[in-house]
Order: sequence, then C-alpha cells, then structure tokens
Amino acid sequence: MSKVKKIGLLTGGGDCPGLNAVIRAVVKSAIKNFQMEVVGVLDGYEGLVFPGKTMMLGYEEVRGILPKGGTILGSSNRANPFAMQIERQGKTVSEDRSAEAVKRMKELGIEALIIVGGDGTLKIAKELKDKYGVKVVGVPKTIDNDLSATEVTFGFETAVNTATEAVDKLHSTAESHHRVMLVEVMGRDAGWIALHCGMAGGADAILIPEIPYDIEKLGKKIERREKYGSKFSIVVVAEGAKPVGGKESVIDHPDQPWQLPRLGGAAQRVADQISRLTKKECRVTVLGHIQRGGTPSPFDRNLGTRFGVAAVNLAGEGGFGRMVCLRGRGIESVTLEEAVGRQKLVDPKGEMVMAARAIGIDFCSAPDA
Repeated sequence: MSKVKKIGLLTGGGDCPGLNAVIRAVVKSAIKNFQMEVVGVLDGYEGLVFPGKTMMLGYEEVRGILPKGGTILGSSNRANPFAMQIERQGKTVSEDRSAEAVKRMKELGIEALIIVGGDGTLKIAKELKDKYGVKVVGVPKTIDNDLSATEVTFGFETAVNTATEAVDKLHSTAESHHRVMLVEVMGRDAGWIALHCGMAGGADAILIPEIPYDIEKLGKKIERREKYGSKFSIVVVAEGAKPVGGKESVIDHPDQPWQLPRLGGAAQRVADQISRLTKKECRVTVLGHIQRGGTPSPFDRNLGTRFGVAAVNLAGEGGFGRMVCLRGRGIESVTLEEAVGRQKLVDPKGEMVMAARAIGIDFCSAPDA
C-alpha cells in the first residue's frame, strides 16, 4: 500500500466534456477512501512551473461541477515543463523548467501526480517519471478517441453527439436549397468523430485521414444523387482529411518542434473543388471548438467518474507509472509506455467502415470505384 497522503491533480491539453467528472471523482474518493489531500494544479503543467497556480480541492470545491463542461482547473495545450515558453528581453524563448516543476512539487508537499490528458500530456508525464522519478498516474482524455490503450476516451461521445446534431440540422436546409453541405469536424489524424457522426447523421460521404479521397469520385457521387432525384448532399469532412497523394490542410505551423500544426480548411478545400466540378452550390460549416464544449453525456460523466476513482486507487496502492483505461466493460490499467506507444486510427477495412459502405456511404477512395 502507498503511504502517499498528498496528491496533485492537473488537466492538460485541450479541454473536453467529462473533465470535471474526473476531478470530482478524484477528490471525493481520495478524501473518503484514503484520507489524502488533493492539490489542484492550475492551467496544466503551467501550475507546476509558475508560483501561485495551485488550489486545495475539497468537497466544497467540487460540488455541482459534474454536469459542467470544461475543467475548473484550467488547461493548456502549449505548456511543457521541458520546453516552457518564457519571455526574455522582449523575445519568446524555450526553456527547460522541469527541475523547477519537480522542486515546486516538493515545496507544496505533493508526493504524486494524477495527470489527465491525451497523448502529448501523458508523454510529458512519462518523461517526468523517467527523468526525476515522479510518481504519476495517467487518465486518458481526448475527444479524438485516438489512444490505443483504451477502448474509448471520455469526451468522445459528447463530441459525436454535438456533431451528429449539427448534421441532423443541416439536412433540412441542404434539401430546401438543393445544396451540398460540408461539415468539418475535429479529430486530427484520426477519423473517429467523422465516422461516428457521419453514420449516425446519415451523411452521403465521409472523408477521413485514414482513407485519402479522390475528389472526382466525390463529384460523381453528388452527380449520381442528382440524377436519381436527390438534389442535395451531406459530406462530413475530418479536419485531417487529405486527397490521394496530398497532405492535410494546415492553417498554422508550430514555433516549437514538440507542438503540432494547427489543422483547418479541409472542408473548404473540398467545397471549392466540388463547386467547380459539379456547378453545385456548396456551403461549409466548421464545428471547431463547439465539439469540446457543453454538458457531458451521461456516458462521459460515468466513464470520467470511473477513471477518477481508478486513478486514486492506483495511487493509494502504489501503482505508479500507469494509466487507467477501459477494456471491455471494466476499468484496467497499462504502463505509460504502452499508453503513449501507438495511436489508434480507423481501420479502412474495419467493421464500421464496411457497414457504412454497405448502406451507400462513400469514402471516395479507389475501393469505391
């Protein structure tokens, strides 16, 4: 059994529905079952580097937060203690402040960290463990659902619900004006949100990163629908979708090697080409951060709660260097090495893609010819 009596809790990376459920579960189970104190670390890893960015968490602080989106601790997808952005003489420079972060943990009496985040956040957690021996427990979080060690991440279902509702609403206006409606959704290199909301929303075509598209095939799909009386089409486009032999659309390149490019413009690129090919009027809706916001679904609240309790149990039992995960219907754990080792992507020949093809949804690739 671990003798840890004071843990730190931080949420890193992009926010997503269900984070507050995790925070609430960690605090309540840590106090009730292990008599631990919980220190909330604010704004991701920034709270470990800069002074004054922590808060004690008790029952009062987590009361009423279960149905709220976002995170009461704040987050950051650019804060990396090994490459922190610091202003020096009017210039932004990158500095390794990881030793200071570990020192501040000790000053605050934090004996272990529960770190909630996606691949990037958990890679930093692993580095803190490997370099300094920091006791860490990971909780998987991303709306992209691309962490291979867990069957699903909390926040994903809520994001899919939001995107599906948007697709549903666009059907009526697309049909009224005989337009091609393109909906761009998040997911980066993984097409899970696009695939799930496209199927649930009855899209006519789904473009995902794992299946490069042929724009002419999409144009022919739209023309065939027109020929047989369907004068409108709905196309769901993942932000990381790319044409055969091409690259994804990037609107902002990172200043640091550890930062990811900012994706955007994938649906507009498709719309411009389709408009020229078919002479159809095209409209683009980019859902963007709407998918990150809002009240988490019951599933995401429950999964976040289960993850939070499991993370505290690991800390209480000395199971550090691991991440909680969903396997089958139960909560298990894997090493951080396994957690960040491989990205989970859509299988182009998987059952769900085959089911979509079977009901006439096109991915506009060579197999669709």
